[in-house]
Amino acid sequence: MDDLKVFTGNVHPALAQTIAEYLGIPLGKCEVFEFSNENIFVRILENVRQRDTFVVQPFSSPVNKSLVELLIMIDALKRASAGRITAVIPYYGYGRTDKKDQPRVPITARLVADMLTVAGANRVLTVDLHAAQIQGFFNIPVDELTALYLFIHYFEQKIFDNLVIVATDIGISKRARDMATKLNVPLAIMEKRRVGNTDQGETLNVIGEVEDKVALTLDDEIDTAGSLVNVVSALNKQGAREVYACCTHPVFSGPAIQRIASCPIKEVVVTDTIPVAENKRVDKITVLPIAPLLGEAIRRIHTGQSIGAMFEQG
Repeated sequence: MDDLKVFTGNVHPALAQTIAEYLGIPLGKCEVFEFSNENIFVRILENVRQRDTFVVQPFSSPVNKSLVELLIMIDALKRASAGRITAVIPYYGYGRTDKKDQPRVPITARLVADMLTVAGANRVLTVDLHAAQIQGFFNIPVDELTALYLFIHYFEQKIFDNLVIVATDIGISKRARDMATKLNVPLAIMEKRRVGNTDQGETLNVIGEVEDKVALTLDDEIDTAGSLVNVVSALNKQGAREVYACCTHPVFSGPAIQRIASCPIKEVVVTDTIPVAENKRVDKITVLPIAPLLGEAIRRIHTGQSIGAMFEQG
């Protein structure tokens, strides 16, 4: 592993450190800081010539600074003659802006893909993209991991009577169906419509049977938790006995934690693709580590092994 290097920006150094520990290598040394004029400076502090380099940086708060840090780190590695540069983006921000669904709006997910490629990334490693077509925005290889099996293994340990998996919208129904199949339980789908460009979602209908069942909702991210609260309310109205939730990316912006704490949900299970501050780790929130999944994927990319085989075994 001497020619493998893992670096990190300032967004989630704890995750990068845990990945490096999984791989049995020291975390790469670099300086990443901001001058008083808000210009970001990066300096790689060790030799990376012809090395296989990975930069860990989710696009979480502050999102735009996270993105620019990653772009500059990639450029620094390219100019230092790194052999291959893989952008490890556990949470791909701007993923919601994946299509032109209104007049005169951008496709920012594609713009970010172009910027990463131009900066010099040779490969992208990410987890649970908001939309599958984002992979096609890149002209370089993209490995998309999923946290689905982490959730399946977690909830397999809990003994639920009459469990039903609930997809929070049509877009995630395929992933929810896979989870339902693995757990051998039925599937229900929330039919909802987003209102304008706000963070408000309007839940319209529950497709499927949830009465007197334990409902487990699946989503790719929780932002303000407004949609989650609406889903819980709709499921309770339809007679669900208890409601649990799991999601990959805990954005938890604005009133999210307060909403989760005050709504009648039993538990919200997330991963640490985004750092979850201690003040956000309320009793209802369980955080599963994503580092072993990313670490194993990095090891397989470095050694030329299959990524897909990880999930065939899952």
